[in-house]
Parts: sequence; C-alpha cells; structure tokens
Amino acid sequence: MWRFSVLAGVALGLVPVSARAADCRVVGEPSGFGVDMTAFFAVRSGETCKFPIRIPGMMAASGISQKPARGTLRQVNITTFTYTAPRGYRGSDTFAIYGSGQGPYGSGRSVITVNATIQ
Repeated sequence: MWRFSVLAGVALGLVPVSARAADCRVVGEPSGFGVDMTAFFAVRSGETCKFPIRIPGMMAASGISQKPARGTLRQVNITTFTYTAPRGYRGSDTFAIYGSGQGPYGSGRSVITVNATIQ
C-alpha cells in the first residue's frame, strides 16, 4: 500500500531518480485528497530537484496539469516529479501537478500549484 502525506516535498519514488537531482526543500500545508494546495520551493539556476505528491491514502492517478513557463517538469512515477530550472535564468516559475485518490481525510482530485524561485 502506498502512503503519502502531502507536502509536494521529499521523494518516496517507486522508480529510482537520478542521484544528481537533490530533493526540493518545499514549503506548503499538508492536506488530503480533494483539496487544492499551494507549495513553494527554491532551486539554483540550471539545477534539478525532485519531489513527490505526498497525500495520506491511496494514490490512483497523478500528472501535470500546468507546465512551467520557464523550466522543465517531468513525471518520474505516480508520486515523484523533477523540476529543472533554466540555466542562466533567475526569477520565478509556476506550474501545477495533480493527484487523485482516496485517503483517511477525503477523496478526489487535488491540484497543487507550485511556485519556484530560481536563484
């Protein structure tokens, strides 16, 4: 059984993610399925970081609902994503990912809007 507690933060991947990609240090409020959320993290220009959707319960599906305007976002598996900041760029970027499933605090689809600060 997959167990997740949302923070869009530190990875619990089912498929190995490149050792070069450090965990994103994400700030956000944990929640349950069926509740939209916002998360924030910082990454250096040209670097990649990884993070999962972590919601308590059973994840049925996930994906990218809005691509970033500047960087590259990839889905590694049902829980883990990587974000690569554009080389030479400093500023902000925004994207959205979703997860749907059922947990002890609710069920449905949750959209997580992620705000990246690129340093």
